[in-house]
Amino acid sequence: MVEGEKQRRREAIGVKRRFLALMMTTVMVSANLLTACGGPSREGDGRERIVVFNYGDYIDVDLIAQFEEETGIQVAYEEFLTPEAMYTKYKNGTVDYDLICCSDYMLDKMIQEEEVVPVDFGKMEYADNIGDTYWELSRSFDPDNQYSIPYYWGTVGILYNTEMVASAPDSWTDLWDPQYKNQIIMQDSVRDSFIPALVQLGYSINTTDREELRQAQKLLLDQKKLVQSYLVDEARDDMANEQAAMAVIYSGEASLGMEYNEDLDFVVPKEGSDIWMDSWVIPKGGKNYQGALKFLDFLCREDVAMQNFEYVYYSTPNEAVLDQIEEEEKEEEPAIFPPEDVIRRCEIFRYLGEDMEEFYNHMWKELKAYQN
Repeated sequence: MVEGEKQRRREAIGVKRRFLALMMTTVMVSANLLTACGGPSREGDGRERIVVFNYGDYIDVDLIAQFEEETGIQVAYEEFLTPEAMYTKYKNGTVDYDLICCSDYMLDKMIQEEEVVPVDFGKMEYADNIGDTYWELSRSFDPDNQYSIPYYWGTVGILYNTEMVASAPDSWTDLWDPQYKNQIIMQDSVRDSFIPALVQLGYSINTTDREELRQAQKLLLDQKKLVQSYLVDEARDDMANEQAAMAVIYSGEASLGMEYNEDLDFVVPKEGSDIWMDSWVIPKGGKNYQGALKFLDFLCREDVAMQNFEYVYYSTPNEAVLDQIEEEEKEEEPAIFPPEDVIRRCEIFRYLGEDMEEFYNHMWKELKAYQN
């Protein structure tokens, strides 16, 4: 793809994302009305429905309308910001979700707690479009690949403004450089927030050693006087608007930020990081299993997966889509198509058990409450 064509495509994607974000407000209002009524009725207007729970801005909503038109199944769609927020809402039991998309360690927890049911792959036509590499990555939280279908994946790294840093960061320790005081954005997420500290100390991001976590927390407490803010998706926008010099960010959000500001670049630090996998599962309390399967199969279909990839623009596990992307584009988009050496030095999150989850949350709350 020549540079001019690539730029025009990026600009079109950016316009579409902003337009569809406004449309999603309407979808969310509908979902909230359904929630307020105790969940969507499968009777009433006589239309079959499914209830879908997903991260914010993580699907092309044109595809929801297309699915409804193709199948006659109405989609009630809700969004969440973090895995912890998803789990809390799900466990409240006010809505019977038919499908949930979430991250590796939270799905690990839900699988261990038997909160999800097996996916009947025999009733899916397009699941084979998901590449073997991604099924293998999923085994870290779904050992027999029974309960989940990979959706998007990526890494966590540093998005930086090349005009605002003295030199390109290549280590997590660069986030502790005093010259960038009030120019650093950290992740507003329990597990992600500990990555830079744990990894630079040489510890696993899945450590259950409390002393190692205390050491990591001390590093983060010492760093807090340099931190401008703790954000999730908003970090992309602040970096694009040159509100900070560096941000800890998901690779897909980094790529989108780079679309809007040519001075931005992304790196996975040399010490390693997290490689994450977001996947779909079918909760045990869902009311429309067959409808959920149809939606999953629809998302795996080549034309649908390509349209969704061009909107979300995260790393896709769909080989039918990857086969259509030129090698030149892959080389020019290392955030979306990370090289093998980056993947090798990354680790996937695991669920660490209730006691450790509580300990992480306690450490995180202390960090957020800490005043320098």
